[in-house]
Amino acid sequence: MNKKELITQLKACNAIQFGKFILTSGAVSDYYIDIKKASTHPTTLKIIAETMAPLTKGYDVLAGMELGAVPLVVALALETNIPFVIIRKEKREHGTGKQIEGHDIKNKKVLLIEDVTTSGGSVLKSIQILKDHTAQIDQVLTVVDRESGARKKIESLNITFTPLITISDILKK
Repeated sequence: MNKKELITQLKACNAIQFGKFILTSGAVSDYYIDIKKASTHPTTLKIIAETMAPLTKGYDVLAGMELGAVPLVVALALETNIPFVIIRKEKREHGTGKQIEGHDIKNKKVLLIEDVTTSGGSVLKSIQILKDHTAQIDQVLTVVDRESGARKKIESLNITFTPLITISDILKK
């Protein structure tokens, strides 16, 4: 699938919206990328997983932060047969007390999946959690990069940053 087809699919399921929105970072935006809409639409979710699949070669485990990345990482695991983990935003205070649920990541090569990247704050948190659990992480794969600083922060850690599409791709279509 090429970028234009993916953008068309995201628009068709209303994952790309225009108006006034307040982002997680607190910034105000004229557009909103709601990958949760896309990832709850089976056809769009399958297309995203199929598009990401060729970029997973050589990885032992896939990882995604709760909530937005979870359906993406599950679909990608089903597409590639690579095990996955879910990263909790906060360590559990009960039960096993885990912050990472799923497959063992100790000394494993882990690919971090994101839905949308903006400033990179949540991605950096995920990277740190993975590293704290001795995962080897060298790439972040995101559906959409809003081009608001995430790339620079991620690449400053010597981690490859790979968006399927950018906001520039969306706005010029």
